[in-house]
Amino acid sequence: MERLLAVGALDVFTQSIGMKKSRSGLLLTVLCQLKDVPACEDILFAETTTLGIRRRLQERVILAREIHWVETKYGKARVKIAWRDRAITVQPEYADCAELAQANQVTLLEIQKAVHEAGIQLLHHLKHD
Repeated sequence: MERLLAVGALDVFTQSIGMKKSRSGLLLTVLCQLKDVPACEDILFAETTTLGIRRRLQERVILAREIHWVETKYGKARVKIAWRDRAITVQPEYADCAELAQANQVTLLEIQKAVHEAGIQLLHHLKHD
């Protein structure tokens, strides 16, 4: 997974599956841009036992977004503020939250809640400016 992400994969994930002849298997999904397909395929053939790769083109729609730092009682973390028309979402940055949870000896959920609340406050501040 690390090698795939390093050559441009946008995301990599696995799923346990049942295959023909009742064998268990692992489905490895790699999401990448067209320009990164050859490099990702090279890694898949080199690092797995697969004899073939199925490809599928998909469209992607993304929200406009900005990343901001917010301050919480646990420390600073980034939030993504994303929008489309009137819909707005605030998402804490996972890596920052995980680091703060470990440093403060509290649950990840508690940190994510605090960062989300700080992000909402920032959003209200930005709307009024």
